[in-house]
Amino acid sequence: MEEAITVPETYNANNLVQYKDITDGVVTFPIIKVNSLEAKLERIKQLEAWLSSSQKTVGQIINNLTLEGWYNSDVDKEDVLTELCTILDHMPQAEMAWTVNLTLEGTTLVNLEEVEDFDIRYHLNDNLTVESADWNTKIDSWDICDVTSQEWQ
Repeated sequence: MEEAITVPETYNANNLVQYKDITDGVVTFPIIKVNSLEAKLERIKQLEAWLSSSQKTVGQIINNLTLEGWYNSDVDKEDVLTELCTILDHMPQAEMAWTVNLTLEGTTLVNLEEVEDFDIRYHLNDNLTVESADWNTKIDSWDICDVTSQEWQ
């Protein structure tokens, strides 16, 4: 169970606060709301945590750059790369280009006053979408090359 937080009566997240800011040697005194300042402080905490983690990662890499480590003549390049990927929590990937012919069958409801001039190719070009269900596959382009049948039922 979460412990209840008692907020002081004097606290107001919408109060305006003025603080000193020095950026590139230029001193300013911006005025912002307390909740905006809290958000900035939270981002700083996250950046400090990331920096600490990054320093540990760099330290692990540097510790392997020795004669006993990766510079050892008995160590294979593949072992170094595998260990480096583990330290960096990185999964190397290669991109594959592909072309696919896709056959679709379906039906479309058409208003009777449009039947005479209706062309399924134009309709599908305007209304059909092709997309991937995962983040690793990207559809660059698609085209309807051939409509093999268009029959009224």
